[in-house]
Amino acid sequence: MDLGIKGRKALVCAASKGLGRGCAFSLAREGVDVTITARTPGPLEATAEEIRKETGVTVTAVACDITTEEGRQQALAACPDPDILVNNAGGPPPGDFRDWDRDDWIKALDANMLTPIFLIKATVDGMIGRRFGRVVNITSGAVKSPIDILGLSNGARAGLTGFIAGLSRKTVRHNVTINNLLPGPFDTDRLRSNLKTRAKAAGVSEEEMLRIRAEENPAGRFGTAEEFGDMCAFICSAQAGFMTGQNFLMDGGHYPGTL
Repeated sequence: MDLGIKGRKALVCAASKGLGRGCAFSLAREGVDVTITARTPGPLEATAEEIRKETGVTVTAVACDITTEEGRQQALAACPDPDILVNNAGGPPPGDFRDWDRDDWIKALDANMLTPIFLIKATVDGMIGRRFGRVVNITSGAVKSPIDILGLSNGARAGLTGFIAGLSRKTVRHNVTINNLLPGPFDTDRLRSNLKTRAKAAGVSEEEMLRIRAEENPAGRFGTAEEFGDMCAFICSAQAGFMTGQNFLMDGGHYPGTL
């Protein structure tokens, strides 16, 4: 299927590795010119070069902290008028809420709620003016099924979800959609870090916890960044203009509910 986005411009945050990288690759394979961000220049430049070699699109790498005002300004200076915005930032650490103070909560909100909102604020009117826009917020399956040790993430991402539910109904008449993509257990550094914490608490090895967790999933495995990226690309497609304000859960069947 031709997704109808060749020649479009995308800003993909936290894209040097993991799910953001998967999204950047999938969009580039559809002919989208991508601006990618991450904190660490080395891995970011390596990813940018891989995308260029494979797809031939224009790739701009911006080493910055997207969760800061300065970082967002750097990213938007490189890609001031994106047709596609993929919001993504590393999640806050796991732990017990009793150990978190106000600074911990503010940091989580800045990264996983306010940064996406500020980037949408900076780009959505341009999308409306061009009568094409696709915003995808990478949140978490924990929005639907909270994970006890990820309280900071649960709270911040749920706040973003509520905000998007309202805004997305105002932009869709202009062919600007805003949706959330909710990863479950994907084989990423983030998943391995969280399972390392669980393994320590359970008194088993990290490898054993990874095996157990994969087997517990109805799919019998973890998801891949490529699968996630291709779903993101479809949500950004010309064909997806009638979907907005949705939470697309990708978790291999782990969530047992009907809604």
